[in-house]
Amino acid sequence: MPSEIVLRCSEALKNREMCLAFAESATAGRMAFEFSLCPQSGSILKGGLVCYDASVKTDVLGLDPELIEKFTPESAEVTQAMAHRLQYLIPSDIQVAVTGLTTPGGSENKEKPVGTMFLHIILKHRSIAQKVAFHGSPEEMVLQTIDLLAYTILQALETNVPHSTLES
Repeated sequence: MPSEIVLRCSEALKNREMCLAFAESATAGRMAFEFSLCPQSGSILKGGLVCYDASVKTDVLGLDPELIEKFTPESAEVTQAMAHRLQYLIPSDIQVAVTGLTTPGGSENKEKPVGTMFLHIILKHRSIAQKVAFHGSPEEMVLQTIDLLAYTILQALETNVPHSTLES
């Protein structure tokens, strides 16, 4: 069952007749799955792409391999590019991209430890970028990221902020 915040976000999207699409790396489709369990899923969920491997980011989403090489597959810059490219693959009112490190073996370092997650949301031509460090098991980090996404969308819908970049 989706969390209460995901259910509230889904209801808010349905009430506004809005839909969303996902480009997911670290969450591997779990965001789309959680939203698919909501009663409003048929109205709000457009679809998603799991691009766990960098080759899917380049071959399917069309990201420049040099961008990934320069910033790493788990970065704010790559996440932003994923959200922008998603607009052309799955048109929707909201595009969500996520990358991050839920386990060792990626691009983690002192400034970007395991648990670091990057979100980029495009909502009515506004961009919201977040970098957050979570703790817990990989599943706990993924679920915390999903709740953060739902909370962020709700806040954006309620405040109608023209442009914001948040970092927690």
